[in-house]
Order: sequence, then C-alpha cells, then structure tokens
Amino acid sequence: MKSLLVPILFFLTGCMGNYKPNIVPVSEIDLQKFMGDWYVLAHIPAFVEKNAFNAIESYEYDSVKKVINTTFTFNFGSIDGEIKQYNPKGFVIPETNNAVWGMQFIWPIKAQYIIAHIDNNYENTVVARDKRDYLWFMSRSKKMDTQKKQWIYKKTVDLGYDKELLRFIPHSP
Repeated sequence: MKSLLVPILFFLTGCMGNYKPNIVPVSEIDLQKFMGDWYVLAHIPAFVEKNAFNAIESYEYDSVKKVINTTFTFNFGSIDGEIKQYNPKGFVIPETNNAVWGMQFIWPIKAQYIIAHIDNNYENTVVARDKRDYLWFMSRSKKMDTQKKQWIYKKTVDLGYDKELLRFIPHSP
C-alpha cells in the first residue's frame, strides 16, 4: 500500500503545480463605452496574428441580434504588408455583466474572451483566457511609452502568463 502512496502523491502534486486559477473578469463592462476601435499593442498571439502589424480590433454592438460585430484588421508581415481582415462575432455570456464573451470565428465554436482589465475611461483593456494561451492588450491610442510597456509586462505575469511569449505589435506613426 505504501508503495502506491508515493506515486499517487507525486502525480497529485505534479498536477497541482500546473493548476492556475481562472482569470477574474472585471466586475462590469458598459458595452456602449467598449464599442469602437482598439489598437492591439501587445499580445500572445493566435496563429492568424503571429505576423500582425498595425492591428486594430473594432467592435459594434447589434442590439437587435444581441451580437457584437467585430472587425480585426492588420497588415501581414510588415508595416506596409498585405491587409488582412477577419470578422468574428462576439456573444456576451449571460450573468457576467458583459465582461465574458464567446468569440466565434468559425461556427459553432465560441472561444473564451475574458475582459480582465478596463480602466475608468475605457482607454486601455486586457483580454485574457483561462487556458493562458492567448492574451491581448488594447488601447484607444497606439502610443507606447516605457511606462505602458512595463505595465503590460507586469500585468502579463500577474495574470499567470509567460511574459516571454508576449509580442509587441508595431504600428505605423
């Protein structure tokens, strides 16, 4: 019996070492304030965004269909590269005060989209996922100073992500 106990404890502690708590969403999002254009300043990218430059995420709420029409536009490969555009649909998850969405790029799959930070003026936001696989830092301005860059690194670590995976997105002046 004792010989089984050691491997079981080793397995359980190994599993617990990889455990990360769920991302905590902000308490509430005012959808009307959140809508509009956001410059994607930094991210841990999904495969379609790995070579994105000038990335902009735009949201428009359709109150009739209860859907967030999204336009993700970027230059592929360089500042003046080919323009790419994707149009996923966002769906607010009920009882989350608009802070957790399902983002649908391909029907019927809805990817988790947690708004983990929004400042008081709706000027900067962070979107995360419980899996810690993707992360987006967005701002109403494409200005990137040292203080904002340091804040992004700190927030990345605070949310349980590997900051070495973070990519800062170049934007044309």
